[in-house]
Amino acid sequence: MEEFVYLIRPNRADFIESMTNEESIIMADHFEYLKQLLAKEKLILAGPCLDGAFGICVFKEDSWENAEKVMMNDPAVSNGIMSSELHKYRVSLMQEK
Repeated sequence: MEEFVYLIRPNRADFIESMTNEESIIMADHFEYLKQLLAKEKLILAGPCLDGAFGICVFKEDSWENAEKVMMNDPAVSNGIMSSELHKYRVSLMQEK
């Protein structure tokens, strides 16, 4: 399995403050989607910047094509409320809990 990271960015600067009810539902679906990746032991970590600038998802997948599918199936991306970009990634150091 290879490691990947995808970044998501809201399509407007004031997204956090101006989120519509529909966007709020999509973001809840996004969170559930990430929880499913975690349950499948594919997700390494995920989270947003607190200023709303972007979020990241670090995960494992067996190919670039499948990693791209993971990103494109994220409800925030597939519903067009976030732009996204995918990169190969390597976790070099991580604090143990």
